[in-house]
Amino acid sequence: MKRCFIFAAGTFYGLRERPGDPGDFVIAADGGCRVCLEEYGRPDLLIGDFDSLEPPEGLARVRRLPVEKDDTDSLAAIRAGLEEGCTDFLIYGGTGGKRLDHTLANLQTLLFLRRRGAMGFLYDNDFLWTVIENGDIRVAKTVEWGLLSVFCLGDRAEGVFESGVQYPLEDAVLTPDFPLGVSNHILERSARIAVRKGALAVGWELPPLD
Repeated sequence: MKRCFIFAAGTFYGLRERPGDPGDFVIAADGGCRVCLEEYGRPDLLIGDFDSLEPPEGLARVRRLPVEKDDTDSLAAIRAGLEEGCTDFLIYGGTGGKRLDHTLANLQTLLFLRRRGAMGFLYDNDFLWTVIENGDIRVAKTVEWGLLSVFCLGDRAEGVFESGVQYPLEDAVLTPDFPLGVSNHILERSARIAVRKGALAVGWELPPLD
C-alpha cells in the first residue's frame, strides 16, 4: 500500500490522517497548496492551472496545467498519484466551498480510482466517502448511532447487501432516481456493504476532531 495525500481547494475540515509513513506522496492541487503548507508543509508535487494562486517559490516539483482542459486539478493530481504507484488516495478539500459541481466531480473520481485498482477516500465535514464496484467494504462504527449512506453511482446497482445497520438490505436493487440508501445507522461494531453488479458511493460518519 502506497498512500497519496491530495490537498484540493475546497473546504478543509481538519487533517485526520497525517503523511509520514515510508512512501507517502503528498500533492497539492492548485489553491489546496495554502492548506497543505499550513497543515503539513511542502508538498512533493504542486499541480494546477494556478487560477487560484501563483506557485510559491522553493517547491521541488511544480506541474503547470492549461486553464482549458478536460481534467479538474483534483483529477490531474489523482493521475499524478497513480503515476507514482499510489494505491490509496486520501483527499482533503474535495468537498464544500461554493462549488457543488466540484464535490460531485470528486465523487466521480473515486470511481475513476476504483476502476484503476486503487481506493479513494474523500474527507468531508465529519464524514468520509469512498466507492466500491462489484465488491464489498466493511465500515467500522466510530460514532454511536453513526450515519451511513449508500448511493447508486451509475444506471443501477444490483445485488446490494447492507448488514450491521438499522435498515438492512438483502439482494436489493438501487437506482439513481430513488435515494433508498440515505441516512442509515451503523448498529454493530462494523457494517458490511456489498454490491454484486454496479457501483456504490458509500459515506459514513466520523467522530468530531478535537
